[in-house]
Amino acid sequence: MKYISTRNSTRDYSLSQAMFIGLAPDGGLFVPKKFPDFNYIDFSSDLNYQQLSCNILFPFFSGDPLENKLESLCCDAFNFNVPLRRLDASTYILELFHGLTLSFKDFGARFLAACLNERVGKRTIVMVATSGDTGSAVASAFYKKPNIDVVVLFPRGQISSRQEQQITCWGENIHAFAVEGCFDDCQRLVKSAFRDLKWRKKNRLCTANSINIGRLLPQVCYYAFASLKVFCKQERFANFIVPSGNLGNVTAACWAKKMGFPINKIVIATNANCVISEYLKTGNYQPRASILTLANAMDVGDPSNFERLLNLFPNYDSFRKELSSYSVSDEHIKRTIKEVFEQQGMVVCPHTATGCWVRKYGQEERKGVWVIVATAHPCKFETIIEPIIQEEIPVEPALSKMISKENHFIEIKPSLDLLAKYIEKWR
Repeated sequence: MKYISTRNSTRDYSLSQAMFIGLAPDGGLFVPKKFPDFNYIDFSSDLNYQQLSCNILFPFFSGDPLENKLESLCCDAFNFNVPLRRLDASTYILELFHGLTLSFKDFGARFLAACLNERVGKRTIVMVATSGDTGSAVASAFYKKPNIDVVVLFPRGQISSRQEQQITCWGENIHAFAVEGCFDDCQRLVKSAFRDLKWRKKNRLCTANSINIGRLLPQVCYYAFASLKVFCKQERFANFIVPSGNLGNVTAACWAKKMGFPINKIVIATNANCVISEYLKTGNYQPRASILTLANAMDVGDPSNFERLLNLFPNYDSFRKELSSYSVSDEHIKRTIKEVFEQQGMVVCPHTATGCWVRKYGQEERKGVWVIVATAHPCKFETIIEPIIQEEIPVEPALSKMISKENHFIEIKPSLDLLAKYIEKWR
């Protein structure tokens, strides 16, 4: 299997090369040169997540130096439950928050860290921008990995206190920076570092954002897993509602569908940052400064993976045929958290609430089987949720351990020159 840039299909890369480079030299994102085809009928109804993931990812690793280690990589990375819970007769909740840092980002971060750990030689810097959950998942996954330093950039004062604690509690090889600005400023810092070839080469730079294909490929597996589970239970294709900000999770769902898994509709739930919703209405993509919302991990005004979606759906008509999107306000998020708790006895995080709102109030067909993707554990957002439901949310043991640790971070303006000065001190 070979990989190409979304901006140049003439040069091929191996998967290991694509993962270590992170962002293509021309500024594009890596995509498979060709997607494998699967027949969903061939998969057993007795699904083991680790083995299924290995089977799905095997074609992507074909011919790569990591090919023979794929099974152990999957077993090590995906060592937690992936529950598909029934909400009502036609709705399921796919809980993706049972990893160590309690968000779906644990799937991609742990897998990428395991891959890079197998191949890294010289000292490498992994740089990542985060709007909330990515940073903690990457910090946890790469903690104490030899020859790897991690730079986590998060917008100061714009993520929950528990998310911040999960990012800043590590020390050692994890370097957290609170950036003055929004997530888009953090993301621009990462992209600026990659565009500066001299700086990039000097620091052996890599990224763990979803722009890295090693983060994205593992996410395909849980869409395949859930769609196969639904088909085995109901003999119908699954429709997915995906809360999304940087569009990596949506891209993974689209890739799973393209590969032949039993998926019908894919609907994007966003918060008030409605760039993708407006594109689907007008055909004009207009990035803008992100807006701070209750669903902070989705506060993205210029989603990177839009480029991968355009690569998959190269014209507006095909894009609109395959995807729909709804923007959910903070007021609707609050209302949905309350309704789901009162009517279903379930507590959902603000991000998952956007998906629940779309299921209940969106204009999609009521028919069919729907899967709402639950992206983060509600205990990470207690200051938002507890006043709404008037109950205390129990803290998960993994989070309790992180809360009790001392935090370490540096406040910084969004300047690559300033960041470079700090890096020089510990390089």
